Amino acid sequence: MPPGKYDPPGPVRAGPAGATVVFFQGDDGRHDVFDMARLPLPGWWIPLAEAFAQRTGPGGALRTRTSASGAWWCLGRWMRYLARLPTPPADPGRLTAANVEGFVRFRTAQAGEETAFKDVQDIKLLLDMDAIVSLLAPEARDSLIRRQPRSRGFGQAGYSDGEFERLLAAARADVTQIRDRIGAGEELVRRHGNGAGDGKAALLVDMAASGRVPRLSDDGRHDHLTRRITLAQHLFLHLRDLAPLMVLLCALTERNGETIKELPAQHKILDGRAVELTLIKRRRGPRRWFETVTWEIGPPHRALHTPGGLYLLIHKLTARSRAFCGSDRLFCAWRNILELGGDDVAEHYPPFADKLWGEVKLSKWAGDRRRPLLADAAEGREAKPLQVTFNRIKTSTEVRRTRRLGGHLPSAAKSNTMQVLFRNYLGGDPVIVEWAHQVLGEALADAEQAALRAHEQVLNTAGGSLRVVTGPADAEAMQREAGLDAESARRAADGELDTAWTACGDHVHPATGKSCEASFLACFHCGNCLVTRDHLPRLLGLMDALAERRLTMSETAWWRRYGPAWAAVRHDILAKFSPAEREHAERAKPTDILLDLVEEPWEQM
Repeated sequence: MPPGKYDPPGPVRAGPAGATVVFFQGDDGRHDVFDMARLPLPGWWIPLAEAFAQRTGPGGALRTRTSASGAWWCLGRWMRYLARLPTPPADPGRLTAANVEGFVRFRTAQAGEETAFKDVQDIKLLLDMDAIVSLLAPEARDSLIRRQPRSRGFGQAGYSDGEFERLLAAARADVTQIRDRIGAGEELVRRHGNGAGDGKAALLVDMAASGRVPRLSDDGRHDHLTRRITLAQHLFLHLRDLAPLMVLLCALTERNGETIKELPAQHKILDGRAVELTLIKRRRGPRRWFETVTWEIGPPHRALHTPGGLYLLIHKLTARSRAFCGSDRLFCAWRNILELGGDDVAEHYPPFADKLWGEVKLSKWAGDRRRPLLADAAEGREAKPLQVTFNRIKTSTEVRRTRRLGGHLPSAAKSNTMQVLFRNYLGGDPVIVEWAHQVLGEALADAEQAALRAHEQVLNTAGGSLRVVTGPADAEAMQREAGLDAESARRAADGELDTAWTACGDHVHPATGKSCEASFLACFHCGNCLVTRDHLPRLLGLMDALAERRLTMSETAWWRRYGPAWAAVRHDILAKFSPAEREHAERAKPTDILLDLVEEPWEQM
């Protein structure tokens, strides 16, 4: 500790040339320096520096160098636009609403409406900082408050089941080759140490001890660089090896690519069953980046199927390179540096220490394999190369976990909130949409069967089966097919026995011995119910009314109230008439007005 009182320097300081600079130290270990002298309008420098330091400081929302640099580039576009105005605002207090509106029009014409909205949002968040917000005019602050021009679409769709299975199979096959290749090299080094081995083993022993890969002469050949890479791959991971390892690790851990790239080498093994480590989950707000996870190891022969087993395998494969470069990150690899006279040990490095993008080209790996990965082919078209991204892999894992858990979002939300899980991963994904349709279809089929069973149970209790008369509905047919006496058959043929949608063969219920007081919807479950083709138009109108009522009620309430009647009409009545009879009735179908009348008002509350 420094002696006496110690005041640590703040992020805003004077640069080498006397200009104001902001020193940035991110939660991801990366740092940068932002020089206000690179911006026009010096009157803005000091308040902007204080605001930028607050936005990117420990309590701010931008805690990575990438996000801080993105805000800095947006700030540069804003300041350069203001400087080009005929009368630029020399300081924040002179900013006007017209300046903001002009910037919106400029960015919309230059990059589109959505990009302009994002830039204005970034500028607003910066100018809302305490160091500068009080300097702005109220009209200028209000003009920065904008609604999003349009809702954003869902995230990138994942892979189909077939594509995902092929992707994982290819990654496992390539990881197996990498493991066996380096294992064979290590075995040669071990055997040479025991007094066995040849010249190649001696060369590998020297490489293992020094970390330096010999520079091979071309000897008139042009493949010396390729042969050097092949030699190095006997002991070290090469950059081209990272793609299948990271694809498989992303799928097994169900984590995004950013988290995979920043996995630490430090870990604990818990009782030989699991590995515990602390990983970085970005974009979770200040001081919520770090999360301790426990991954299953499993038996040795299942190392490529468990997240902990694969993590420990990668840790072993990268151990030599990590020792030579001194990194604390999991992923370390060897690269072929062409400059002569350089330090060959520097060829070992952590590829994601400085930045998280680049280095690994997943789609190139998928297309350059001996058996390239192909996407599902559309009907009548040739299959195209599979585009592999970490986002699509993450979406695929989220979809499959949600499907395994029966669609229960609170349980499926593993590393994101339920809202983020649905908006960015599940919503709009073809696999989850198809699965949801299947689940909904099965649920509707189950509900329909339950309603039909309830209808049949009540019907059996109330007197047998419905009496449905197809063909001509005269008195003779009523006697012959419905079993009515001559007088009842005549009255039924004349429509004197009609109720709301059907006819009733006996208004005195045989079970109770008194006049029926049940709802007309209950007629469909009564053995006295009589249906002829003259009733078809009204029944079709009732089915339309039930469909409309379904849009205004929950599925559970609709099936409970109308399901048995709907099932009875669909299965026990309409199915017994010919298509021609149903088509003729469809043309004469009325708009149903009886459904609201046959129910008691309090049943509709």
